[in-house]
Amino acid sequence: MPKRKVKKYSRPRNRFDKTRILEENGLKEKYGLKNKREIWKADAAIGRIRNLAKELITKSDEEKQAFIERLQKKGFNVENIADVLGLNKEDWLKRRLQTILHTKGLCNTPKQSRQLVVHKHVAIGNQLVNIPSYMVTLEEEPLVELKITLKTPKKGKSKMDKIAEDIKTEGEAKEAKETEEFVEGTAAPKSAEKAEESPAEAKEEKVEAVNNNEDKPTPAGVSPKEGKEEAKE
Repeated sequence: MPKRKVKKYSRPRNRFDKTRILEENGLKEKYGLKNKREIWKADAAIGRIRNLAKELITKSDEEKQAFIERLQKKGFNVENIADVLGLNKEDWLKRRLQTILHTKGLCNTPKQSRQLVVHKHVAIGNQLVNIPSYMVTLEEEPLVELKITLKTPKKGKSKMDKIAEDIKTEGEAKEAKETEEFVEGTAAPKSAEKAEESPAEAKEEKVEAVNNNEDKPTPAGVSPKEGKEEAKE
């Protein structure tokens, strides 16, 4: 017969304790946990370590030192039995592979760290590990690495900064164009101004000249008709 599985954690006795619920919600968000069951497992694991430490209080110093050295190799910052009794569930959560990956700066968020582990993009040495709750020892911590290259978004200018820059560029271009047109207009010769006269103005000037010639007296021996033709010529 297959061996019966034993639960390695226990649920809280008071299911609607507001203080505990808020604390667990904070831990779940901080460490990117899937559910609160992982917090209960960490609490149970630390409870077992503390129970072992209590049993060693009456033991020899050699046994105490061996126990403390084993915990130190696992990454727990303890120096004596009192430090062991002061451990809490966060000390356990900090040694998980998911948290170590985020602490080393190999990912942007704890949730992204969990995704990379589950998708088999994380290795310890040459061994791929896809268990987010894997407890990393001090010896294995430097060997944690990614088997994928992440693209980090470059921090560029904001949308409002780009709009302000475009408006400023357009204003400078418009001002330069107006200045250029003003300089060209003041430097234009008078002949060019005359050339810009409309055909209607030129026709009026011609008619006025003809009328002026008609008002002049006709010389002797020249008929008025001939005088007009000469004036027209």
